[in-house]
Amino acid sequence: MFNNSVFKEHIDTVEWFKAAGIRAIKTMAETALALIPAAVTLSQVDWKTIASTAIVSGIVSLLWSIKGIPEVKGEE
Repeated sequence: MFNNSVFKEHIDTVEWFKAAGIRAIKTMAETALALIPAAVTLSQVDWKTIASTAIVSGIVSLLWSIKGIPEVKGEE
């Protein structure tokens, strides 16, 4: 269940945090880009909602990465 998880001894924690952080940033950007077209014009974009939703998606991405991420190769 937990492949390449941060909780495994053979996983480099620094490498895991870098990979998980990059994933979270990409997820946040994708979420923000998906929400912007919901407004008719750029002046109608609710930036607070977009920012808060993007932040939540980044947190969820980090939590989901605890299960394991393929970018981090473990020495088994």
